[in-house]
Amino acid sequence: MSRLPSRALRASLFVSVGLVAACGGGDQTAAPPANPEVAVTPAAPAPVVTSNLKGVDASLLDPSVRPGADFFEYSEGTWEKNTTIEADRSSAGSFVDVAQRVEAQTHALLEDAAAGKLAAGEVSPSARQVGDFYASFLDEQKADALGTKPLAPTLARISRIKDKRALAAELGGQLRADVDILNATNFYTRRLFGLWVEQDLNDPSHVSPYLLQGGLGMPDRSYFVDPSPKMAKARERYKQHLATLLKLAGVAEPEAKAARIFELETKIAEVHASRADSTDAKKGNNPWKRADFATKAPGMDWKAYFHAASLDGVDGFVVWHPTAYVGVSALVASTPLSVWKDYLTVQAIDMAAPYLSKPFVEEDFAFHGTELSGTPELKARWKRAIDATNNALGDGVGRIYVARHFHPEDKKKMEDMVQAILGAFAHRIDKLDWMSPETKGKAKEKLAALYVGVGYPDRWQDYAVEVRRDDLFGNIERAQLAKYKDSLSRIGKPADKKEWCMEAQLVNAVNLPVRNALNFPAAILQAPFFQPDATAAINFGAIGSVIGHEISHSFDNDGALFDARGKFENWWTPADLKHFEASGKALADQFSSYKPFPDLAVNGEQTLSEDLADLAGLAASHDAWQASLHGEPAPTVGAFSGEQQFFLGFGQLWKTKMREASLRQRLVADGHAPGHYRAETVRNFDAWYSAFDVKPSDALYLTPETRVRVW
Repeated sequence: MSRLPSRALRASLFVSVGLVAACGGGDQTAAPPANPEVAVTPAAPAPVVTSNLKGVDASLLDPSVRPGADFFEYSEGTWEKNTTIEADRSSAGSFVDVAQRVEAQTHALLEDAAAGKLAAGEVSPSARQVGDFYASFLDEQKADALGTKPLAPTLARISRIKDKRALAAELGGQLRADVDILNATNFYTRRLFGLWVEQDLNDPSHVSPYLLQGGLGMPDRSYFVDPSPKMAKARERYKQHLATLLKLAGVAEPEAKAARIFELETKIAEVHASRADSTDAKKGNNPWKRADFATKAPGMDWKAYFHAASLDGVDGFVVWHPTAYVGVSALVASTPLSVWKDYLTVQAIDMAAPYLSKPFVEEDFAFHGTELSGTPELKARWKRAIDATNNALGDGVGRIYVARHFHPEDKKKMEDMVQAILGAFAHRIDKLDWMSPETKGKAKEKLAALYVGVGYPDRWQDYAVEVRRDDLFGNIERAQLAKYKDSLSRIGKPADKKEWCMEAQLVNAVNLPVRNALNFPAAILQAPFFQPDATAAINFGAIGSVIGHEISHSFDNDGALFDARGKFENWWTPADLKHFEASGKALADQFSSYKPFPDLAVNGEQTLSEDLADLAGLAASHDAWQASLHGEPAPTVGAFSGEQQFFLGFGQLWKTKMREASLRQRLVADGHAPGHYRAETVRNFDAWYSAFDVKPSDALYLTPETRVRVW
């Protein structure tokens, strides 16, 4: 059983750890009309009439701060000073505001689903499963009465492991499709290894299995190997956590076993790739044949592993973290079987803890919630029930959400903005003075083939899984197994670029690089991202920058490695690539200069892909907004010019306040810079300097030649 990411984290638009459900297929039924693939040369939208439209939210601003000194503090400094993070959350901000609104909407529809009170237009083949799953999580009394009984079969199976072959079979049987390399950039799994199933990097004609590292009870290898006092404290608390879990489950000698387990996990962490290396597709693209595992990663009985994982018929894999496979296999051979059995025991308890009785839930939260994220209060059970239902049956919930809350006119407005920004991006490519005609042609080809899904998938996923109203633990296990089997069923088949990787009720957006496709879920299309009653400048600065961000991921340091079909190949001339990489390095250096804590800075290489997307996306959206004016001057609303509205629409999108522990975790384990520094992206735009009269004496000032310009 995987540790499922919390909805609080998953609902933060590419600011968070970015954990979203990996793409899956499954039985599908007809949905609302299909989304067309968008053109790249659309007519610009008509200018928006500004009378009585909303402009900048001045209540957020701190006018005592010069925009050029700290644009984040200027944009939302008053909000930051006056905002208290809710006790059951690790952060506050724009994305959390929308996530809470969606959470309330989802709560109401799940209550109706559980009670059989959905309206006729909201009922679908999975509606009963959704209602029963949600109801099973709400039954806290039953969970408390069961104690550790749901875990008993798993723990008994582990206790019966007699040799290393049986160990390999147990590890293989645990494999699940619970990671996502390039779409969600989710590299974490509590299981020893993780599986992602997606279009093959080297041959776009079929889907392949990707194998990743895993097996750690803390978010990243650095928690085990970083010598800093903060990490040392986390390690001591983790050892206590392991011992407490074993003690709660009635396992003998919990402290001694916890120490041995921690030693093993530290050795696993030492052979793991770093977060920055994990995002490098050039390092991850390692095709292995089945026979290669025995010679390249000796120590594991791979025949037993793959048989237990139902991968007997698969010959080709992409091993994303080869050093981990080599190192962990050696550990399987060298570490005593008794230690591995203790490890598997505590791993099973740790993954199951959120769904067991109250003592397990409280210990799970004390460590994973409070120690690692700084959150002081456990979320109400109904909120956790929403999280679990979304994770298990996301499309089932999303189908009801769309029927109840998503308006067709919003979908049309969003599609119009997408087309406008695609057109602006194509025009920007044409104007580049550093790019050769050959590379421009390839870029335009990729842009023309881009599929953009807005609101919801063309085909909804149904679920071939038994859901019982009286069996929470079983429901979660069966849902994960069903997802795994569905993923296996797609191996070797052609990929479907219109298949979604996000649920409609998720406040997020995603670029799918190996499919050359984008998803914009319905839940994001509301304030402050998109406001029908706001000025065009505000909307292009906010949701427009989001659209541009996702489009530009197709051309960032990662997306530039994939052609129009999603094939992993360089489509740049050497000179063009050199220029692009130099610009990327300059931006990485810019972000690496940001230091939230004296002992911890932003890793500009780790966040480069997202930072490039912010930069290019904002530029394309600015062009599209200017085009929408048809040569007319941008109207002033309130005290703010059109340019000021545009940049503040972007800046206020990133209003964020985080607990220290959560921010530290993000800096170490996430590919996104904190919101504060993403708002400062504006310092690379000439128009921002003139809009806010930024002076050379201001802290954010960059000379024109040092402003990073890519697309």
